[in-house]
Amino acid sequence: MTILIAPDSFKGSLSASNAADAIELGIRRALPSAVTIKQAISDGGEGLVDVLVPALEGTFQTTEVVGPLPNQRVHARWGLSADRSTAVIEMAAAAGLPLVPLESRNPMVTTTYGVGEIIRMALDAGAQSIIMGIGGSATNDGGAGMAEALGTRFLDDFGKNIRRGGVGLKDLRRIDVNQRDERINRARFLAACDVQNYLCGEQGASAIFGPQKGATPEEVKMLDQALHQYGMLIESTLGLDVLSIPGGGAAGGLGAGLVAFCGARLMRGIDVVLDATHFDERLREADLVVTGEGKLDEQVRFGKALSGVVERARRFNVPVVAVVGSLEGERSAFVHDSFLAGLECLVDETTNAEQAMRGAFKLVVNKSRVLLNRYLARSV
Repeated sequence: MTILIAPDSFKGSLSASNAADAIELGIRRALPSAVTIKQAISDGGEGLVDVLVPALEGTFQTTEVVGPLPNQRVHARWGLSADRSTAVIEMAAAAGLPLVPLESRNPMVTTTYGVGEIIRMALDAGAQSIIMGIGGSATNDGGAGMAEALGTRFLDDFGKNIRRGGVGLKDLRRIDVNQRDERINRARFLAACDVQNYLCGEQGASAIFGPQKGATPEEVKMLDQALHQYGMLIESTLGLDVLSIPGGGAAGGLGAGLVAFCGARLMRGIDVVLDATHFDERLREADLVVTGEGKLDEQVRFGKALSGVVERARRFNVPVVAVVGSLEGERSAFVHDSFLAGLECLVDETTNAEQAMRGAFKLVVNKSRVLLNRYLARSV
């Protein structure tokens, strides 16, 4: 029996690769003769670099760049494939929410400038394809900071550069792309995007994500108006309607900025990862897939890693079972013929959430053993 092991990270407990190791150990205890194939996965957020760089036999790079806050410098980790043709970047490495102390969170001033600096470094290294995860941002600048680092100028009424951050966009009157890095036109950009929010409006970047980044209700309104003006100027300058792009509001509008200034294609994060790692080829060899992630809830149907694995496996008629940290909702909502063939949860009647996070590796090993035994018993 060949088993494809493909978990996402158990956030706060296990990286995706550690989760894969734990699942493999559990499988070995249940079925020592099993042939296992391990492929850690990511939905495009945290862990994208850790998953894709080894899959591309690449190397990790560290670059000092502008951080999300004014006058902040950070060391951002990204990766290059073995042939140096593909760069893998997480925007959160330069402009992520964890880089900003709780008391300093303010999307009026945070910037994506450092993201553009990493892109520039990747182009300097010879990368012709850029894969970028755009989850976990601290910003609401529509990717203007990123574009500025790559040569685009954002000007006010007096022809001067606007301030960085969401607040600067309210003064934006003209976009000048004449000095944009020409290498962008020769590169291919894929943005791993796990939300479908538009740039503006009630479900837009500012309204939905602004408050968690520190915006007050008044600031949310101002930021939304500024992004709308930004979107209109992009259309009049570049002929691109970024206001109506699903996912344009991802990462505080970085999704829209990447489309406008880098010609990026927005894709579901899990699809980017599965395509880049040739997941379908591995599925052709598999009799069963064991996946997993930290939490299983109704959001799984909206582009999370586990749903992407199930969709791919269904094409090849390969059953999928899962180990998850916690379950929100009824088990019957997920375990049925068209979704999961089996499910085990670390949090149960004997283990609470804190205990599950503390002892995640050992629990994943045990639950994987139980999961496979139960699957095999039903398959006999």
